[in-house]
Amino acid sequence: MPFLRRALPTTVALAVLVAGCGAKDDEKAQVETGPGVTDDTISLGILSDMTGPFKASSLTRIKGYELYLKQVNDRGGICGRKVELKQKDHAYDVQKALDGYFELEPQVLGLLEVAGAPMTAAIEPDIMQTRTLTAPASWSASLLGNPHMMIVGTTYDLDVINALDHYKRRGVIAEGDTVGHLYVQNNYGENAVEGSRFVGEQWNMKIAEQAVGETAADLTQQVAAMKAAGAKAVMLSTTPAQTAAAVGVAAALKWDVPFMANVVGWDTAILDSPVAAAVEKQLSVVTSVAPFSSDKPGARQVADAFTAAYPDEKPTIYVDHGYTVAKVFLAIVEKACKEFDLTRDGVLKAFQDTAGLETDGLTGPLRYSLVGRPSATQSYVTKVDASAPGGLTTVEDLFESELVKAKGTRAK
Repeated sequence: MPFLRRALPTTVALAVLVAGCGAKDDEKAQVETGPGVTDDTISLGILSDMTGPFKASSLTRIKGYELYLKQVNDRGGICGRKVELKQKDHAYDVQKALDGYFELEPQVLGLLEVAGAPMTAAIEPDIMQTRTLTAPASWSASLLGNPHMMIVGTTYDLDVINALDHYKRRGVIAEGDTVGHLYVQNNYGENAVEGSRFVGEQWNMKIAEQAVGETAADLTQQVAAMKAAGAKAVMLSTTPAQTAAAVGVAAALKWDVPFMANVVGWDTAILDSPVAAAVEKQLSVVTSVAPFSSDKPGARQVADAFTAAYPDEKPTIYVDHGYTVAKVFLAIVEKACKEFDLTRDGVLKAFQDTAGLETDGLTGPLRYSLVGRPSATQSYVTKVDASAPGGLTTVEDLFESELVKAKGTRAK
């Protein structure tokens, strides 16, 4: 992979103060700038799957970005500049992602989204070199070692720990029980199953693991194996299509244990499938982002903005995800603005100095001042509900398992 590049000159534009300008003009002129910043605009990049297998969630998430950007721009922007998006579609293809990235990167201050674990891995070395703040559409703990990656919310493994804690406190599982975990073989699934393994060690539980490829469609053998193992509950760290398939197989086998999916494995389109009834009966979703139907102030802002802008479209949790990421990213850019430094280094400094950032309940309080640690450790547990906007209702508000705290202590 061609990640060795030219040494990028840090092009810094320090505008000359113009006599007679107002206070805002003076402030604007004094701001140090770099790639993606002009006198009038701040450009952020989107590198996503807009025509491939994750098209639905990507396009919905982009609507969330746009809703928040509109609110910021309606207030006058940041540092007297409008914030705009520059977008590239990689169609879930690594080479297209590389081509799109190398075209996009010189034009933007930072990347508001990079979608897809293989695509993120491919461009990660160059992000390190160009010092571009990047928000991956991922909660994989494997990205925590990169100081330029802004993960908004709880990592997959911690979500799983919180989910199983939720089940234990409600008597669904107990110490010594067997729990199934069906997971896809990529950074997402392999990080998620780490959470189940940790719970198994702490509570003397057996984890009946079943790994599948990203394109696996027939999950009969895997679900039957977890049933034969006597699993009392099942974690799903799969694609949305695999989530639907797994619950459908369980229903066909008349196996009515509860299933809990990581949010990446959820899509409201499942409710339009033949297994909708079984999914609504058996499936819950653990997420660090509030569902669209949440009564939290931040989620209500998202719902109001989305309904006004797209009255005829069905919402999903990915609207909230996009809105949350934009809110956090632009809070960091605003912090850099206040330091009169809209260079990439200025944004990175603002990012790494951020602790206790609140999002009105869209996610837990975020902290980026501890490199290598998750920005948040709390999760929501939601239940599939076809009557709710977005298809999910909150079962338990943001909480953190004692085991998450124990895992964090052990990691130190």
